[in-house]
Amino acid sequence: MTLPGSEAAGRGTAAAITYRVAESERDRSAVIQGEFDSDTVFEVVDSGGDGFGVRPVRLDRPVHKVFPDDEPDGDEPSVGACRFVALDGDRVCGYVDTEYVPWNRRLVIADIEVAGPYRGRGIGRTLMNHAIDRARTCGAGHVWLEVTNINAPAIRAYRRMGFALCGLDTSLYSGTESEGETALFMSRSLDGPAGR
Repeated sequence: MTLPGSEAAGRGTAAAITYRVAESERDRSAVIQGEFDSDTVFEVVDSGGDGFGVRPVRLDRPVHKVFPDDEPDGDEPSVGACRFVALDGDRVCGYVDTEYVPWNRRLVIADIEVAGPYRGRGIGRTLMNHAIDRARTCGAGHVWLEVTNINAPAIRAYRRMGFALCGLDTSLYSGTESEGETALFMSRSLDGPAGR
């Protein structure tokens, strides 16, 4: 089964990328190592009073980050969880894990990954569009995600997709391999004219 609007995402490629809800255990358990290169960090700045903002600061040397595998083993997906996969033939080359939280009408993007050779081909955007379609189907008022402040490529991409900064946590990564980084929270409203 291919989702409506699941067109090929490759530029000039012979094989079409297809998208669908994860159907098999293989789809649901596929893991793509999260990593990125960044020449910018988004620093948290005091905007006066009780407010804050972020500003991009160019790094002297680009950073390469590989996300540690710090997820607990054996976690069962929650009732509101759904994964969409991008497939090149039968190979999972990308996915987005979502979870709908009814009490505040929020669709959480728990993880979004695209394998290195497939980046820059619109696969992440197409996966996010499927997540946003799911959010609307669920009746979500907004889509929400968390991203580290050193992942400038992702922050820029999320902004292009209509996400805006809505909060931060300076202690979320304390005691982890990401110690010293700041968690930025971003959301995209689906209520009202701007989200339609």
